[in-house]
Amino acid sequence: MTERFDCFYCRDNLQGKKYVKKDEKPICPKCFEKTCANTCAECKRPIGVDAKELHHKNRYWHESCFRCAKCYKGLASEPFNARDDGKIMCGKCGAIQDGNRCQGCYKVVLPGTQNVEYKNKVWHEDCFKCFECKQPIRTKSFLTKGDDIYCTSCHDTKFAKKCFHCKKPISSGGLSYQDHPWHSECFVCHTCRKPLADTRFTSHENNVYCVDCFKTDVAKKCHGCKNPITGFGHGTNVVNYEGYSWHEYCFNCKKCSLTLANKRFVIKADNIYCPDCAKKV
Repeated sequence: MTERFDCFYCRDNLQGKKYVKKDEKPICPKCFEKTCANTCAECKRPIGVDAKELHHKNRYWHESCFRCAKCYKGLASEPFNARDDGKIMCGKCGAIQDGNRCQGCYKVVLPGTQNVEYKNKVWHEDCFKCFECKQPIRTKSFLTKGDDIYCTSCHDTKFAKKCFHCKKPISSGGLSYQDHPWHSECFVCHTCRKPLADTRFTSHENNVYCVDCFKTDVAKKCHGCKNPITGFGHGTNVVNYEGYSWHEYCFNCKKCSLTLANKRFVIKADNIYCPDCAKKV
């Protein structure tokens, strides 16, 4: 007599029939679905004997149920994203759902597309534009003002200080004189055009001069020593009287050489005298 081969649960004879072994116990398909089959995470139905089962992190799906929660594309043989809320998504929909959004057009920046990242924000390459001229920055240098981005040319035109001489923007460097900004290359002697940024200079009637040109072309001549009165170094103080000028150290009595700056004096025949000597002349 042939030994019976029955389902472990329902005791139906399994001779010549399909069955499943679970823990070395024979089980008919019907009982397998009722007692042993994994439940599909998508449709919540048992994954039967004839179904192809997929699993990921202790969750199970019918092959036909393992699809993108957004576009419903089958993912059995495709890359996928498993989200914290339990949903499975294809790479594209996952990026749209969770990916960074462009600060220019507010659309999602998909993985692999050319983009620009700056201060933890991201733009499509063509959306990373100058706020003023609207041209893409791409590989060019840029500057910011608040949250706005500018190419260097537009930033200089809009925000940079203007040179007092040429009225053009000062993009870098430069100097300040009498509360006015200058390009270093514009701050030159009015006569000889020598750069004055790192040398002594003076001004006259809104023009700047090197020391040599000021002495030669601009400075008054001392009525005493006949040398230029420059205001540099020794003798910076000047005495002016009736159209004539003197170095303070040259403003002395012709006879006794007493300095007469801030004192009473007498002029005779273009010479100056202290009151005592004037009486004797």
